[in-house]
Amino acid sequence: MKVCHLTSVHGHSDTRIFIKECRSLVEAGYEVHFIVPGVVASIIDGVHMHGVIKEKGNRLKRMTKTVDQVLKKGLEINADIYHFHDPELIPVGLKLKKIGKKVIYDAHEDVPRQILTKEWLPAYIRKLVSKSFEQFENKASRKFDTVLAATPHIRDRFLKLGCKAQDVNNYPLLGELKNESTLWTDKENAVCYVGGITFVRGIYKMVESLSLTDNIHMLLGGKFANSAEKEIVQKMNGWAKVKELGFLSREEVKEVYRKSKVGMVVLHPMLNYIDALPVKMFEYMAAGIPVIASDFPLWKGIIERNQCGLCVDPLDSKEIAQAIQWLIKNPEKAEEMGKNGRKAVETEYNWETESKKLIAIYEELLQK
Repeated sequence: MKVCHLTSVHGHSDTRIFIKECRSLVEAGYEVHFIVPGVVASIIDGVHMHGVIKEKGNRLKRMTKTVDQVLKKGLEINADIYHFHDPELIPVGLKLKKIGKKVIYDAHEDVPRQILTKEWLPAYIRKLVSKSFEQFENKASRKFDTVLAATPHIRDRFLKLGCKAQDVNNYPLLGELKNESTLWTDKENAVCYVGGITFVRGIYKMVESLSLTDNIHMLLGGKFANSAEKEIVQKMNGWAKVKELGFLSREEVKEVYRKSKVGMVVLHPMLNYIDALPVKMFEYMAAGIPVIASDFPLWKGIIERNQCGLCVDPLDSKEIAQAIQWLIKNPEKAEEMGKNGRKAVETEYNWETESKKLIAIYEELLQK
């Protein structure tokens, strides 16, 4: 059966869409097509890639021209199931439903809450935009065959609306980040953070905390979303202890984790973060390193139940520094926490388990 994944925002090597979902569907025997901006037509790992023009630096053009191209290309493919990944593609999904296609909406984020933190929107209109979008999304989502949610919290929101919804969590691949060759004593006295770099994702407090520690540095992977924030961070005392690595490939991410003794995920208590399941937290666990995480009830429950790290007030740089220092000065405990995290991933928090949910959704849709 022919299936088609659609995005106007993500890259062709996106971890959730391509590495996990598309490749899992290929392994299950589906003919998988992926429409994505900026890629050359090709077949990669069995996935048929279809490129559309990537509109750079202009959000409005992307949300009109790129979206139109995605729809046009999608109609040409004439798939049995369409699976789209961006809220701006909701109109595309509705048009595909109108012509009788089966459509899955992959809700990666709680978008209405996410809108409240968008810096490119003036603060005074964020609530209005958030409310208006939520009304639109709620109405549209009831028309799709399935809403596939990245977390149970997002799933429950759509279930309350009467949608058919299933969580397929963005947990790590079991084999990707496993590290058995590096002794704990061979690791650097380093903490790491890999992901989007912003104020609300904790970069200020992480860098501040480094200035309060001894003989510890930070491996920082990813790109700054805001140049003004980067300028502020680079003037902090702790920046001298940061090794800025830029955007990293998956192999480079694995190497960062191999070198590090601690993984950081100290996001601020924003509405769209508190009930999220951050991929990087589970990646640190998969790589066998202890986690320092924000003390949100959901995250704290996971970390304390599995004894795989420490939870801190993400707005308190002194508390973050104390957690870092404790893990570095107690290597046996830190290594044990890392092993506990790896065990938790092997038994529960892994993509191999989640992929079975994905395949079951497709099989059910094709039987209708």
